[in-house]
Amino acid sequence: MSVQAPGSRWYNAVWRWHFYAGLFCIPLILCLSVTGSLYLFRPQIEALIDRPYAQVAGPGPRMSAARIADAAVAAVPGSVLHRYQLPDAPDQAVQVIVGSKGGAETRVYVHPQTLAILKTVAEQDRLMRFVFRLHGELMIGDPGSWIVETAACWAIMMILTGVYLWWPRSARGLGGVLWPRLTLGGRGFWRDLHAVVAIWISALALLLILTGLPWANVWGGYLKEVRALTHQIDGPQDWSTSSRSGTAQMTGDHAEHGGMTMEHPRIDYAPLDRIIAQVAPMNLAAPVLIAPPAGHDGLWTAKSDSANRPLRTSLTLDGVSGTVVGRKDFAERHWIDRAVGYGIAVHEGQLFGWANQLLGLIAALGLFLTAATGAVMWWRRRPHGLLGAPLPLGRPRFGPALTGAILLLGLVFPMFGVTLLLVLALEWGIFRRNRAMARWLGLARAVPPAS
Repeated sequence: MSVQAPGSRWYNAVWRWHFYAGLFCIPLILCLSVTGSLYLFRPQIEALIDRPYAQVAGPGPRMSAARIADAAVAAVPGSVLHRYQLPDAPDQAVQVIVGSKGGAETRVYVHPQTLAILKTVAEQDRLMRFVFRLHGELMIGDPGSWIVETAACWAIMMILTGVYLWWPRSARGLGGVLWPRLTLGGRGFWRDLHAVVAIWISALALLLILTGLPWANVWGGYLKEVRALTHQIDGPQDWSTSSRSGTAQMTGDHAEHGGMTMEHPRIDYAPLDRIIAQVAPMNLAAPVLIAPPAGHDGLWTAKSDSANRPLRTSLTLDGVSGTVVGRKDFAERHWIDRAVGYGIAVHEGQLFGWANQLLGLIAALGLFLTAATGAVMWWRRRPHGLLGAPLPLGRPRFGPALTGAILLLGLVFPMFGVTLLLVLALEWGIFRRNRAMARWLGLARAVPPAS
């Protein structure tokens, strides 16, 4: 954003923070906005992909669930049943997730009448799983999660400094404040478009960032450790924090202790029919996943894996009788799990239907436009041979309140605190000592040539 108050050390210092944070965040914001927009519509996209398998059966008897499970397992040599997904309609192909040694999972589409294998696809190769991994870890595992989390933390700083820069001090009218003056040319047009769009979506953007952090490797693990130290853990958490446990986000509690991602001993799948007869009339929110025992207790699990997490229910069932021996609804979870669950449902656009998806899309597109216009402004105004950072006007004094706020942000968001210390160390240890680099980075107003 352009400076309209030369001579103000604070304004200039905040602008410089905003500039550096933005320059780091812009490429990632562009990527996350696109992938996040796609993921908002995961139910619709997956329904479109599965449309060829939505009406495959005609009138007549269906095969038992046990035989369907056996057919799916036989289609992937060396595999065992991990999860059986209840079809939404009797004419749908039955989706069965099987796992082979090493934990790799395959989704098998089985014709419910003929047991014909209609399709097999590795879980990690499914389109929306690919989008999920690209969005959360840039397809490079935990290091990608650290990069995304760092960008998210600095995006918070970028938004807060942006609000400070936008705040009207001597504006005449609301043009350029609440709506862009599209008739302006050049720099003013891009500044207005950048600032006004950003301010309108800033609250939604902060909400998206904060509700996405529980998935992040460091912040999610940080939260888990804090909960353990304060004795706030009540069972396995319902979201993943790393690529190693990525399946947990898709499958829920049972995956957290390995039951849905590790190889099961070969067992009789006959209990499936008894369990389905018990679970189907309960009308749990789709998709409903049924998994065989993880140990030797003979207890099966059934779980609603609804993207609208407050609708989720987990059941434990006796394989011999098919009766429910345990049930845990969302309302019975720890308040932290419920808060995170609501946040994740909002983040994924699934808490209150199409309106949630629309708000998420507006926020994502607004972030994309804000990042793109910021990049245009930087590219247009950067001097030749320099990064283009605002030149320093002097160092403002940091009072106790501001220092405390920065320290608090560093504690609440560890990746922000760590990278802030790293940036300060590099600035004072290397960048400012090299005249050419200091001048290129905008750390000094002018650097006289060496004699």
